[in-house]
Amino acid sequence: MPFKRRSKNKPSIPPSPWVIVGAAIILLVIVVVLAVQNIHREKRYMSRILSEKGAALIKAIEAGARTGMMGMMWGERQVQRLLEETASQPDTLYLAITDDAGRVLAHSDPDQVGKPLRNDLRLAPPPAASQETWHIVEGADQRRAFEVYRFFRPLGPPGRGRRGMHRMHGRAGMGNRMNWCAPDRLQECDTLIFAGLDVEPFEAARREDIRNTVIISSVLILLGFAGFLSLFWAHSYRTTRRLLQDTSAFADEVVANLPVGLIATDREGRIAFFNPAAENITGFESGAALGKPLDSVLPPHWCGLESQIEAGRPVLDQEMECTFSEGRTVPVSVSASRIVNPEGELVGRILILKDLGEIRRLQEEIRRKEKLVALGGLAAGVAHEIRNPLSSIKGLAAFFGGKFADGSEDKKMADVMIQEVDRLNRAISELLDFAKPSEVKMKPTPLQPVLAHAIRLVQQDAEKKNIEIRFSPDPNLPPVRLDSDRFSQCILNLFLNAIEAMSGGGVLSVRSFSGGDHQVGLEIEDTGGGIAPEDLPKIFDPYFTTKPAGTGLGLAVVHKIIEAHHGSIRVRSTPGEFTRFSLFLPADEGGQDDEHQL
Repeated sequence: MPFKRRSKNKPSIPPSPWVIVGAAIILLVIVVVLAVQNIHREKRYMSRILSEKGAALIKAIEAGARTGMMGMMWGERQVQRLLEETASQPDTLYLAITDDAGRVLAHSDPDQVGKPLRNDLRLAPPPAASQETWHIVEGADQRRAFEVYRFFRPLGPPGRGRRGMHRMHGRAGMGNRMNWCAPDRLQECDTLIFAGLDVEPFEAARREDIRNTVIISSVLILLGFAGFLSLFWAHSYRTTRRLLQDTSAFADEVVANLPVGLIATDREGRIAFFNPAAENITGFESGAALGKPLDSVLPPHWCGLESQIEAGRPVLDQEMECTFSEGRTVPVSVSASRIVNPEGELVGRILILKDLGEIRRLQEEIRRKEKLVALGGLAAGVAHEIRNPLSSIKGLAAFFGGKFADGSEDKKMADVMIQEVDRLNRAISELLDFAKPSEVKMKPTPLQPVLAHAIRLVQQDAEKKNIEIRFSPDPNLPPVRLDSDRFSQCILNLFLNAIEAMSGGGVLSVRSFSGGDHQVGLEIEDTGGGIAPEDLPKIFDPYFTTKPAGTGLGLAVVHKIIEAHHGSIRVRSTPGEFTRFSLFLPADEGGQDDEHQL
């Protein structure tokens, strides 16, 4: 599976948790400041309303007093009555007129006349005679009052002086208890009028407003914190999700590129994971295997391991032969186990398959080379010990043959003895050629001319046996590093074996192609009788042959030459149909000519 490149566009960086905390603190400060400002605004609004109401009451009393004094000759009793009636207005606690010492001259409560308005009366004089001043006081009955006061000015328009008003006061029997002032001499007045208003309804409304403000502010703070907490959670979620995706992608790439087959199932036994190595081993594609029972991919009862796995006994590197799709039997090493969560519940099963085909091939190759090394040492000694007696035997056979008449039976026996000695000598020479190291001089060489030359050498033999040679070269192949002479000997052996296998005629196909991984491939296929399956593993062994007159060294020499060229050779055969030899050689990569021994 190819590695998936990640996008070069960097993802947006989510806000830091400290940024979120800082923003939450700023939001809290803003909400608190707005709430405090709203409370102060409500307080100012209440003060303005009560102050305006108190001023309206004072102006109404002044207007009433002015009208009564000028038109009906009012005195103190009428002013007292006016205060009592006006104080009956809702939310009005009291109305009072005092002198500058705070002694009550008139009051909405008649019992308070002549008494101090309050024992702890401390008044700040109004800034101007026409302006009101207010403060909040607490009465004897523990009720808080919003008290508005200013200089009392009941008289009418200018022109009516203090003297005329005193006459009116005198006629009404009022005396001089109330020091009335003309409007043009208000700054000299020492009479004040007080309006006490009940602040409880306003404070109740203000408390309700404050409560609502606190509730709204709390809701805003909670919503803000919830929003910032959501951002923090979203940041944590994105971070965790990104880490999970990276970890998952990393795990997927690691598992997908494992050199072993990995098969995982869910708790119902359906295949949930199937990596590419498992595809190569079993011959099934992952798309066709996912979601299917394990028995549909593996042989019945999972190569005989199902009962052991279900019994809770894990399997570790158990070697066996498993038959998969298309009847392919593959040597594998199986490790399997049940997956159980911490609560002891079955989550699934996992199987790890290792293809032992390559390992066994390497093991066979090592054993074969060990045999060849031993055989080489033995052949050198045996050949030396046998050749000398063979020379003596051949000489004696020629000596005795010369003593017999031509055509006699003894002469024929002597000639047969000489021929057999020569044949044995040739076998010993082939053995020595196979056993002793020989030099291989490799250099970059185009493969097509070498193949064409070898084909020309066997063309006549093929035509005699009615064999058609089909050559399919690839003109775009790169040069190959090889020793032309030794490699020609190799493919000539393969050509001659193929021609011998097609005694009744047939087709010899030669095809060159790109083998991938900087390799060049060559296929030599014949339509002869094929090779029996039990003989395939032994065809490259020295002295193994199925030919009556063969020495068994031809394919062993071919294998040795291919190995000397750092290549590989594979064979596939179906009896009665075909035999195909596939050779793979490294392509030239611009290296220097090299020389070594094989």
